[in-house]
Amino acid sequence: MELQQVRVFLAVAEELHFGRAAERLHMAQPPVSRIIRQLERELKADLFVRSTRNVRLTEEGLALMEPAREMLETARRAESAVQAASRGEAGLVRVAYSGASTHILIGILAREVRRRYPGITFGLDSQNFALPALGKVLRGEVEICLGRWDLLPGGVSRRVIAEEHLVVAVPASHRLAGQDEVHIADLAEESWVSLPPHEGSVLGDRLRRLSVEAGFDAEIVQVVPDSWTAMALVGAEVGCSLTLSSMAENVVDPHVRFLRVLDPTLPIQLRMAWMPNEESKALGAVLRLAEAVWPSGEPAGRADGASSP
Repeated sequence: MELQQVRVFLAVAEELHFGRAAERLHMAQPPVSRIIRQLERELKADLFVRSTRNVRLTEEGLALMEPAREMLETARRAESAVQAASRGEAGLVRVAYSGASTHILIGILAREVRRRYPGITFGLDSQNFALPALGKVLRGEVEICLGRWDLLPGGVSRRVIAEEHLVVAVPASHRLAGQDEVHIADLAEESWVSLPPHEGSVLGDRLRRLSVEAGFDAEIVQVVPDSWTAMALVGAEVGCSLTLSSMAENVVDPHVRFLRVLDPTLPIQLRMAWMPNEESKALGAVLRLAEAVWPSGEPAGRADGASSP
């Protein structure tokens, strides 16, 4: 069965009049009659009982009604899907993101993608650290990643989403808990809770740099898998932890206080990174939407392999 045959059949079946069906289809009546006869020959069944006074459906015609409507609806959906894909409104875009502070940002973008582009499948992949997320982009396992990197490989496009500053999380019982700011030197005798010291760890790098510049080696008493665990241990008075201002904004714990670090250090930027892919219109649509919901002062561009600006 061809779609034109289905359309003509449904018009006649719903109007029960060949003339009115022809008018509805903007066709002459003879072609409508000819298409119905051809359909009946192909199906080897009479679909209508015709008389000089009326037209009515046979049992076979009644049985065809619902499948015919389903065929037209399937065709409509297929056409809509193709048109949406051509506009970048359909496809698959996967995002890997690291760090507790990115969860709210990801939620904002995910909701907007579902609202604006219901044809785009938006896959989310939570990672504990930024380097594994970037690795997934480089291997083509995801299209976009969020993280904090001091270095990005050449050829990777990136955009700054947020500028952040360092804070130290201390127990509410700490001697400095009543302050808003602190110099790292004031914490030289403290025990520290830290994330794993893997290559590319921004917080690990900053703690080493700051403590060395302040004339001491930070005593790491416990290494934890993620920032949420670090904050729990700080609240339990195990030690202090160097973290980010965005983390402080997302933690509500009466047993933890956050002190802004006054020591100068390299800037910390939350970035979105992706591999250029002009063929993926869905990726382009999500990138444009991300720029609208995550505005920043830096235009999208490519990393040059040097330190973040």
